Formats: sequence, structure tokens, C-alpha cells
Amino acid sequence: MAIRVTVDIVVFTFANAALKVLLVRRKRTPHRGRMALPGGFIGEREPLEHAALRELKEETGLRVMTAEQIGSFDDPRRDPRGRTVSVVHLALVAAAPAPRGGSDASQAAWLPVGKLPPLAFDHKQIIACALERLRDKLDYSSAGFQLLPRKFSLPELQTLYEAVLGHKLDKRNFRKKMALLGILKPLMEWRHTGRKPARLYSLIPKKFEKFKDKGILFPF
Repeated sequence: MAIRVTVDIVVFTFANAALKVLLVRRKRTPHRGRMALPGGFIGEREPLEHAALRELKEETGLRVMTAEQIGSFDDPRRDPRGRTVSVVHLALVAAAPAPRGGSDASQAAWLPVGKLPPLAFDHKQIIACALERLRDKLDYSSAGFQLLPRKFSLPELQTLYEAVLGHKLDKRNFRKKMALLGILKPLMEWRHTGRKPARLYSLIPKKFEKFKDKGILFPF
């Protein structure tokens, strides 16, 4: 029995106070017309990550430099065309550009993770696994900051954490933890979005790496 190998890529961004995932509308059967993750079959001599980034660019026009391999999905019934194993990759982008459909995708769009339509194949399960991976990465990496612009406010940062974790955080405790960590640099800039201007901050990468190297987690 021939087993085919595909790649799928989950790309998250943070926009309008919501965590969003990049999806495409399939042009071809199976699941024609349904939304799905960007992906497809790998070339005979093509590395997996290269294939994932190529499919992403061909189907959405979005170009990213690297993607993390987070697992494989091999349910024998996942693809009606035959036994197919998908190797899944994860990428994070900030200030994501508007995507466009291409190759075998008629449309591409950023959709809120919490309000997804019925998806093709097992892509809902794949997105759930990718979200769990992102939640884990909040504890020991700068993954959350990769979804923000270089300059951000504390309300934006807290809203991001809440969107990823899926629950509200106490404002006072969140700010106290950030102050104790000392990984944010206050800037002499403010953003006027409401009644009171919000001060902007940037991440101090060296300080963050120092904590990470010591195995300190960032629980929120």
C-alpha cells in the first residue's frame, strides 16, 4: 500500500484583539469549497519545512522564513483519497498582510480561532493541537511577543495572552508579574486609543533569554 506524505501549516496572528489562523478555501475535491489549512503534497526531493513554506506562499501569497514542525497526523481515515500522513508546521506572524488565494485555493483569509467554520479533513483537530503548542510556548519562549508589533502597550500584551490562553487574567497581577520579570523596556511613546493614552513598551531580548536559560517559566 502506498502511503503519501503531505504538509500542512498553521499560521497564527493577533489582530483586533483576537487570535486568528490563516485558512484557504479549497478549489478541488475532496472537501471542495471548505476552508482548510494551507498545505499539499511534498516533492520527491523536497525537505518538509521547505514544502510547508512553499505551499503557504503558493496558496496565500504569505512568505515566512521559518516554521516549526510540531507533529504528524496519520489517522488512516483522515483523507478519502487514500492513506495520507500529514506533517504539521507552526508559524507566528505579527501585523499580517491581507492574504490572497492562489494555486488550488480560491480564497485565503484570517479567521478567529474561536469562530471557525466546518473545516476540511482533520484540520480542526490540527489547529487545536497547534494552539496547545502555542500555549505551552508562552511559558518558556518569546512566542507571544512574536505576534505583536515591536512596540506594544500593556493592555495589548494582556489581551494577547488572554486570547491565546482562552481565559481572562487579572490586570493587577499580570502587570505585577511583568514588572517583576523586568523583561519590558518602557518607551517615551504613548498610543491614543481610549480615554487615557497607553504607554508603549518593547521586549528586552537579552533579559528574556537570561531567564529562559535558567529554566524560569512565565506562568500567566
